[in-house]
Amino acid sequence: MERFFRQMQGLTTATAHIFGGALVAGLLLSMPVAMADPIQGAGSTFAAPIIAKWAQIYTTARMDDGDFSSPDWTVDYELVGSLAGLMRLDQPELDFAASDVPVSHEELAKHGRQQFPIVLGSVAVAVNLDGIEKGQINLTGPILADIYLGKIKSWADPAIKAVNPDLALPDLAISPVTRKDGSGTTFMFTEYLSSTSPEWKAAHGADTLIKWPTGTSVEGTQDLIRAVQATKGAIAYADFGQVERANLPHAAIGNKAGQFVKPGPDGVRAAASSTSWDEAKDFAVSLTDQPGEAAYPISGATFAVVSKRIGANRIGRVQDFFRLAFEKGGKDAEALGYVPVPPQVVSQIVKYWLKSDTAASQ
Repeated sequence: MERFFRQMQGLTTATAHIFGGALVAGLLLSMPVAMADPIQGAGSTFAAPIIAKWAQIYTTARMDDGDFSSPDWTVDYELVGSLAGLMRLDQPELDFAASDVPVSHEELAKHGRQQFPIVLGSVAVAVNLDGIEKGQINLTGPILADIYLGKIKSWADPAIKAVNPDLALPDLAISPVTRKDGSGTTFMFTEYLSSTSPEWKAAHGADTLIKWPTGTSVEGTQDLIRAVQATKGAIAYADFGQVERANLPHAAIGNKAGQFVKPGPDGVRAAASSTSWDEAKDFAVSLTDQPGEAAYPISGATFAVVSKRIGANRIGRVQDFFRLAFEKGGKDAEALGYVPVPPQVVSQIVKYWLKSDTAASQ
């Protein structure tokens, strides 16, 4: 198990202004006093870099330019994957799970949990091919499905050449790399494969944990990135920001409108603009394969999932942390390749918190 960080965090009551005045100011004034204990989180590796950055912002705001710090201004977040994060919510010490897989309204109600999106992003398909630049090679859902089904084995396959008529592709074996741990990134990728390939959907579907029919499986995003870097002809899926920071070439992916779109913020925003965020359903939506010529088809959101059974103080601290992230963390999210939650959705989240907290107190 990989321990990611223990960082200082913070918030001042001035954050109320971005959320519309008195309503949210009342929330801030009612925040619990210090508990001298870290906020405990676990889950998504996809969102871990931005959660780490938000933790730094939190400590600065909480300390309010002072020199005093306290353990209750820290976050202890473990990169265990979305599936393991959700499974740990039954452990009494965990405050939130970060999941790239939206949990259904019915499942949340069954276990007494709340859910809200914290950041948006895209899954890039990285390749290791000489002479191929970022976004230069085109791939479609059916082609990717056939690669991961073991049916397309060479980069010189006619199906790949057909969507890349101007590329000189090598007669080189394709080496798929996959995640063997329960991963929300795997869910987003296989959800796209399922939406475009009936054969993949019937054989494997969309899940956080897949019994891959071909390729090499590794645990965690960093090992996946290293495997691609070390293997000529490799292909893999990973968070766009981490693929960018590794300077790996990646594919433009065919969307529902028949356009090839590069991963990144613009394509995610286009996908999100076609989505209806419903707080009554705990924001359980998918951004995969949305309509629109500019939409990147392997887009998604990371959600914070919080048990209502941990008590008002601890729920309030989690909300406190993410409230600051929404207000002050947008530019940092963009710098790391993510897309901030749209302002109108942030407003919906704050109302959702109020409604959920009021219901829990009755």
